[in-house]
Amino acid sequence: MHKGVFLLPNALTTGALFAGFYSIISGINGYYAAAAVAVVIAGVLDGLDGRVARLTNTQSEFGVQYDSLSDLISFGLAPALLAFNWSLASMRDISPLAGKLGWLAAFLFVACAALRLARFNTQASSADKSYFQGLASPAAAGTLVATIWFFTDQGITGESVRWIIWFETVVLGLLMFSRIRYFSGKSWPRGDRIPTGILFLVVLVFVLLAVDPPTVMMAVGIIYVGSGLVMTALGRQAWKNRRAGRNPKKASPDHPEKLKK
Repeated sequence: MHKGVFLLPNALTTGALFAGFYSIISGINGYYAAAAVAVVIAGVLDGLDGRVARLTNTQSEFGVQYDSLSDLISFGLAPALLAFNWSLASMRDISPLAGKLGWLAAFLFVACAALRLARFNTQASSADKSYFQGLASPAAAGTLVATIWFFTDQGITGESVRWIIWFETVVLGLLMFSRIRYFSGKSWPRGDRIPTGILFLVVLVFVLLAVDPPTVMMAVGIIYVGSGLVMTALGRQAWKNRRAGRNPKKASPDHPEKLKK
């Protein structure tokens, strides 16, 4: 057997890991906007490494495990520490109990990211590629850091929105380990061509990002998080309707029946 690993996808994974580690260092030193941007860059590199591996047929078990470990740092630990250093640490000024709730929310985010990645690895061979079971950790991390980036860009301090950040950190963490379905995009596009309207939307997103990156990214993250809730609710309602259609209709008490002889 040939020993070694594929260079290109694992190099992209290393870049994502570096960006996540840089985010941690920047957050500790008080450069919160740079820390948020670093997590966003890690998300872009993480999206590229898997797609490049599939396009070049360089997928490997080593790459899968390395990518998961990188994701835990970049999309679990880095955003949780950023949220804690920027806002949640100030909750100890309210009371000792509130201070504990602050760092416990950050821990919950990291733990749920780890649990989701472990579940994803065990179900990777049998899961539907079109959907994620639970919110993907890059999406959860991107939504959290985009919110922090938006507030810092508006000149809002972490102390003034600490309960908002606490609530968002807890909810995003729980959504990662939930069974709510989210569109993955891994099986799209199915062919070599896409509708022209999709290309126009891509151009529009780039234009909006150039105008106001933190606001647009936060809005996109909130919309994506909400899309999974709507998709799951509609799916359950459709399932209930199909189940009700399969059950035989009970005779109404007012319906005339034949008299028994």
